[in-house]
Amino acid sequence: MSENPARSPARGRVEARLARRGGWVELLRLPAALFGAAARLRGALYDRGLLPVLSLETPVVSVGNLTVGGTGKTPMVVWVVRALQDRGRRPGILSRGYRRGARGANDEARMLARLLPDVPHVQDPDRVAGGQALEATGVDVIVLDDGFQHRRLHRDLDLVLVDASRPWGLPAPSPGEGEALRALLPRGLLRETPRALGRADALVLTRADARDPRELAALRGELERLAPDLPLALARHAPSGLSRVAGGRWEPCSLEDLAGLEVDLVSGVGNPEAFEATARGLGAVAASHRAYPDHHDYRPADLAGLEQRPVLTTAKDGAKLEGAGLELYVLDVELEIVEGGEVLGTRLDGLPQGARARERQALHEGLHG
Repeated sequence: MSENPARSPARGRVEARLARRGGWVELLRLPAALFGAAARLRGALYDRGLLPVLSLETPVVSVGNLTVGGTGKTPMVVWVVRALQDRGRRPGILSRGYRRGARGANDEARMLARLLPDVPHVQDPDRVAGGQALEATGVDVIVLDDGFQHRRLHRDLDLVLVDASRPWGLPAPSPGEGEALRALLPRGLLRETPRALGRADALVLTRADARDPRELAALRGELERLAPDLPLALARHAPSGLSRVAGGRWEPCSLEDLAGLEVDLVSGVGNPEAFEATARGLGAVAASHRAYPDHHDYRPADLAGLEQRPVLTTAKDGAKLEGAGLELYVLDVELEIVEGGEVLGTRLDGLPQGARARERQALHEGLHG
């Protein structure tokens, strides 16, 4: 990251402060203990059947994680949807719709609409009601975005992502300060303890290429101890496209256009360091990086002084910045499964047929029987 605090709001991000040990942040351990107790109680009530789990007529694939922030859930949703389409299924996407804007869709929804234009997407904090609305569109599989903690809705397949660069949410502290802190909200970024991984059906270790092989092996060993016998896939975030945005028009470019190009980076994602590393890996020369919190709503002051150079941003931020009057480049990244893809494919192949799919099959057999 840029070392100039005035040019790099990333230094003031919440996770950077939480990653430090000592000081006022340690006062957050008490509310974190209360949060953990509440999470364990809620989980126990579901485990014992004392809280209801509701099922839809359509099978549900959940893509989730343990932490607040970016582990690659949205690229994983895209991967799952395309894999289902390759299998002849009709998937739809269901999400909470966190921080939806005036246009009725948040940044992730607008990005998904661009990448998957023909796939129905319903955003509803009540995921059961949202799933029923999605069923009415004729889908035969529902892909639930960020659904691991939403246990009220039954799912047929639980895919849980762990970011290899930040397995438990917080970045590594300064050199010599030991390993990254793992703690529940609000002291850390964990929504559940790592032992909750045992509830999953399969784990996906994202950004696996960002770790040293020995560190990656150690992390894999820990995941195997936390969730014995669970399938584990490895994935990386692969740059897949570049667009230049001008006058509201998105024009495809070559990724090679970034080589040697001096840019200012702007991002409002959960892992800005990973975005910067990807940009630099493509040869971009990052003069500065304005890294804001995930789902950030940009104000004019946030973008002041960015007229000197082109701005490179993420696919999720591109929809927010397209009308800002900047010379804007948007980088698309897709999830590439580098190990364990056949296991995930087998799990998708084993999904049951929904009611509509069974009706279509019966009609087909009646016509050709």
